[in-house]
Amino acid sequence: MKIAQIAPLMESIPPRWYGGTERIVSYLTEELVELGHEVTLFASGDSATSARLQACVPTALRLDDSVSDVIPHHLLLLDRVWRSASRFDILHFHIDYLHFPLFRPMSDRVLTTLHGRQDLADLKPVYREFAEMKLVSISDNQRKPLPGANFVATVPHGLPLDLLRPTFAPRGGYLAFLGRITPEKGPDRAIEIARAAGMPLKIAAKVDAVDADYHREHIEPLLAGSDVEFIGEIGDDRKSEFLGNAAALLFPIDWPEPFGLVMIEAMACGTPVIAFNCGSVPEIIADGVTGYVVGSVEQALEKLPQALALDRKRIRAEFECRFSARRMALDYVALYRSILGEGAASAHRLPAAQAPAVAPAG
Repeated sequence: MKIAQIAPLMESIPPRWYGGTERIVSYLTEELVELGHEVTLFASGDSATSARLQACVPTALRLDDSVSDVIPHHLLLLDRVWRSASRFDILHFHIDYLHFPLFRPMSDRVLTTLHGRQDLADLKPVYREFAEMKLVSISDNQRKPLPGANFVATVPHGLPLDLLRPTFAPRGGYLAFLGRITPEKGPDRAIEIARAAGMPLKIAAKVDAVDADYHREHIEPLLAGSDVEFIGEIGDDRKSEFLGNAAALLFPIDWPEPFGLVMIEAMACGTPVIAFNCGSVPEIIADGVTGYVVGSVEQALEKLPQALALDRKRIRAEFECRFSARRMALDYVALYRSILGEGAASAHRLPAAQAPAVAPAG
C-alpha cells in the first residue's frame, strides 16, 4: 500500500525529548516500511525516518524561536498533503481534527488517530458535523465522551521490542516518576507516596512554560532533601537505565489519560507500575501481573510491597505480547485493508488483561 503518515509539527519524528504522539508516529512509520509498504511521512525537516520524508517546516516548531503561531505552519502542511493526496491509498492523520474540512471529500480513505483527551465539550459538535471522518481511539476509555463519533477501531500503542532493554535485577532501590510536571500527572502525589514508603524518588520530567508556575510554587518546595531527585527531561537513550533500575514506576494521574505511554515503557524495562485508576489505566495494567491499579495514595502504599515482588520477566513478556510496535503496525494494516475493502480486519477487541488489538466499532 501507498500510505501517508501526517504528523504534528511541534516535535520532530521521533522527538528529541518528550513527545508521545510523535514517538508513536515514528514507530508506526518504521514498522510499516519494514513490512514492505511505501510510506511517506509529512513532518518537520529535522525528522529521521526510513520512509520518504516530506519536510513541511525546517525544524520542530517547539524548537524554533522565530515561531509565534503554529497554525499557519499546519495549514501549509495540509495544503501540501492535499496537493499530493491522489498518490496515496491511505491518508493517516495524527493532528486531531484540523484536516476535517479539507479532506472531507476523500473520507473513504482518510483515517485519524486521536491521541489526546476527548472530554472537552467543544469537540462534540466537530465530530457530529464531520461524522463521515473515520476515527481511531488509542484506548476504549478515550471514546466514552463521544459515544456518537465515528470510531472504527481501537489500536493501543506499541514500542519497538529493542527500544528499551529490561533489567531483571534492579540495583537502584528508588521509585521513578517519568513524564511532565503538571497537576494532572500527579508529581506531588508521587513524592507523597515515596516519602510515606521511605523510598527515594527520582523524577525525570519536562516542565512546559504553561506549568512553570505550578512547578515553582508546588513542586520545588517538595524537592528539599536528599530523598527526592529532580533529573529533568530525558530521552530514550536514558530511559532503560532510569526505568530499569527503578523498583517501580509511580503513575498517580488525576485526568482521563488517553493511553499513558510511560506505563508500557516501564513494562518494557520489566518494571512494575503503580497507577491511579483514571482513563486508560485499567486497560493497560494487568492488575497483579504488570503492576497495580489503585484509587488513592493509601492504596498505592498498601500495594507497593506486592508490586515490588512481581516477576519482572513476566512483566517484560506481557509487554512483548501486548504492546509491540509490530503488533500496532499489523493492527493498522488490517484496518487500512478493511477500509479499502480488501478484507475485514482480523483482530477483535479483547478484555483489558489480554492482548489488545484492533477493536471493531460498536
